[in-house]
Amino acid sequence: MKREPLDARLSASLPETVDLRLVVTDMDGTLVDGEERLPEGLEAAVAEMRERGVLFAPASGRQMANLRHVLGGAVEDSPLIAENGALVVHDGAEIHSVTISPDEARAAITAVHRLASEGRDLGAVVACKERAYTERDDAPFAARISTYYTAHRHVEDLLALPLDTVIKVAVFDFDNVEDGTAEAMRAAVPTVQAVVSGKHWVDLMSPGADKGRAVGAIQERLGITPAQTAVFGDYLNDLSLYDYSELSFAMANAHPSILAAANHMAPANTEDGVLRAVAALMERLPADRG
Repeated sequence: MKREPLDARLSASLPETVDLRLVVTDMDGTLVDGEERLPEGLEAAVAEMRERGVLFAPASGRQMANLRHVLGGAVEDSPLIAENGALVVHDGAEIHSVTISPDEARAAITAVHRLASEGRDLGAVVACKERAYTERDDAPFAARISTYYTAHRHVEDLLALPLDTVIKVAVFDFDNVEDGTAEAMRAAVPTVQAVVSGKHWVDLMSPGADKGRAVGAIQERLGITPAQTAVFGDYLNDLSLYDYSELSFAMANAHPSILAAANHMAPANTEDGVLRAVAALMERLPADRG
């Protein structure tokens, strides 16, 4: 796994040897660059990791179907953390999932309707395990949704859907969600958590759903410890990852709260930062790891 060398200061901050078993990375702003491109050579790098006993696991707010579509063969046998930790699968089995109640989903949808009637340019995505649903079908909104939801369907009224299997209600606002939308959604549905997962996204999810708990479920299933786990993130929905890893990295482009939580800083997502840092960690594996 040959990559451009890391900054000397970062290299010096890493342990001389690591017993790396699991690499968990956020997608947008972390693994993916600003043009929605994966790093060149990702599949080959993951294959080398696999040969040396290191699992690669994406952890994203994206839909499960979207992760499989975008990452393809790179995640053929990987644990997959979707919907900001609300759904985790591995080897074809669901190992962790949480939903919100129909009343909570209904309250979230109703709040989005109210905010839209007040002039906010936003829309809701009702995310279930196999498919997501939207009411807005205009081209600008549809383009934003299709990036993250491969399996989605337009419906006339989200409130008419069966709401007993909703993983989350995601809200996309063409303005910054931290300029009022996130707080309005928290007030409208106080029994769920409203997680800001990007400048334009806030996700209404169960209090038991986060990326960290999802990683914990994988660690428990596979007998992996935080000392054997590396995590990479850039935004607020990644914060919980840092409670489950001793090899924790913030991207150079990360939110200040992520930079404060991480033990190390990786190069930016636009500079192939995840794979460069992983290559440095792989060089520190014990020789008997292969």
